[in-house]
Amino acid sequence: MSYTASRNARSRRSHVPEMTSMERVLAAVSGERADRVPYCVWHHFRPRGNPTSLARDTLDFFSQYGCDIFKIMPDIPYPFPDGGIRTVDDWGLISELDISAGNLARMLRTVGIVRDALGGDAPVLLTVFSPFAYAMRFAGHDRLGEHLHTAPIQLHAALDVIADNLAEYCSAALLEGADGISLSVQGAGDGVTTATEYAEFARPYELRVLRACQAGWLTTLHVHASADLDLDPFLAYPTPVLSWSDRLTGISLADVRKKDPTRCLMGGISGRGPILSGTPAELLTEMRDAVRQTGGSRLILANGCSVPDDIADARLRLARAQADLLN
Repeated sequence: MSYTASRNARSRRSHVPEMTSMERVLAAVSGERADRVPYCVWHHFRPRGNPTSLARDTLDFFSQYGCDIFKIMPDIPYPFPDGGIRTVDDWGLISELDISAGNLARMLRTVGIVRDALGGDAPVLLTVFSPFAYAMRFAGHDRLGEHLHTAPIQLHAALDVIADNLAEYCSAALLEGADGISLSVQGAGDGVTTATEYAEFARPYELRVLRACQAGWLTTLHVHASADLDLDPFLAYPTPVLSWSDRLTGISLADVRKKDPTRCLMGGISGRGPILSGTPAELLTEMRDAVRQTGGSRLILANGCSVPDDIADARLRLARAQADLLN
């Protein structure tokens, strides 16, 4: 399956030739001028453990809706069951993985299929949950909160194993052709942890995974939260791109741009806002506001978090049409 990245009929910025998606996103990350602001939205798929199915869904979705980044979602899960941690001793069940077999190998196969199909026309970004995010899935919020205090040694040992597995996996994904890893970190907002707890149980393992992602020019830190988020500690993380739900958290693109002027910011679209039910004018106003806050430079226009999986085709096409009106 071949793909040629969708292009505008003509460049909308004077003196800037029409670009491929790869060129456009590279320009945004490096702070160079582009023919338009890169655009991407995403949601999850249901591939039933099949890398060919996930690759096909990924290629079809992102090409159909004119996205500049092909974001592979973590929809073939980490090989440990959600809710599988019931007692303190269960943390010992989390073991070293062979990434050449099982679900992580299937995800790597997905990366290879998507890369081969796209060639050099558009970038591939692989989404990976952080070690602490996986720990929350395995134990549940309440049980994990309990084990932070009653079983820190067992929890640290499990997080150590998960981080090593993910670091090896991310490094392999970059070799397979991904242009970057989108590391989705969770637990810093929404009342999940205190700042002290997060600094002990989440941050060191996130940074270990990110050290394995430095070869990715598009490596992205996505800080997942709806409220009560202090984004400032994440500004020190070594990623070219930073993503968060700016509309939900109230932490504006403009505020972060002032603190971190050289990093590419990904956001501006509320995944639960005008893209779902707003008028074309409301959606365009939201997008224009994102461009205004950043000056349109070092910006990838995107949803802060996944749009609903059942979002109507017409809404996605409308969003893409409004993005074309920005320049």
